[in-house]
Amino acid sequence: MKILMILTSHDQLGETGNKTGFWLEEFASPYYVFKDANAEITLASPAGGQPPLDPKSDEPDFQTDATRRFKNDAEAQQALANTLKLSDISSDDFDAVFYPGGHGPLWDLAENSSSINLIESMYAAGKPVAAVCHAPAILKNVKNSDGSPLVRGKSVTGFSNTEEDAVQLTEVVPFLLEDELKAKGANYSRADDWHPYAITDGNLVTGQNPASSELAAREVLKLIR
Repeated sequence: MKILMILTSHDQLGETGNKTGFWLEEFASPYYVFKDANAEITLASPAGGQPPLDPKSDEPDFQTDATRRFKNDAEAQQALANTLKLSDISSDDFDAVFYPGGHGPLWDLAENSSSINLIESMYAAGKPVAAVCHAPAILKNVKNSDGSPLVRGKSVTGFSNTEEDAVQLTEVVPFLLEDELKAKGANYSRADDWHPYAITDGNLVTGQNPASSELAAREVLKLIR
């Protein structure tokens, strides 16, 4: 069982001067779900090397068992510091792909041609494609073989407008994920803010927020087994 995890390389939070990147919990929790299932995990990012960590996700209030485990896991830290370059990745080599969120993917992975091509090929091959929180932004430009949006008519979730408003970044992000998914014809649904919620539609898995990352990862395992 070979699982690819793709992280953002984008570290600027719009024009605010603040940093962003990937959200630690959304990487660590799925990573250990997969690792504990004896999966072979490969990490990649658009730029390769160390992906930027959203500094807020490293604050004490956002730590979980998985993030604490990561802090004591030299092997995982080494793997994260040496992600492969996304453009060098072949979808043929993996059984599933999982995208952790954080605000970074709204800027880079949503528009990244290597990511778009990889998702299209993996989805067409019936392999699980999963994304949590802001990472469903990766689906923004992904199409079916007939040119229609991949998410059209599919049940999906992702970081909600009310959650974006709660973190006061509605005017900062390049687009609101909930609105974008709906505009592409997706059947968007959500739970209450910050509650775990994940949806599987065929081989597409999406999770709403950081609390949904473990749930989404477990849905991926169900699809592979």
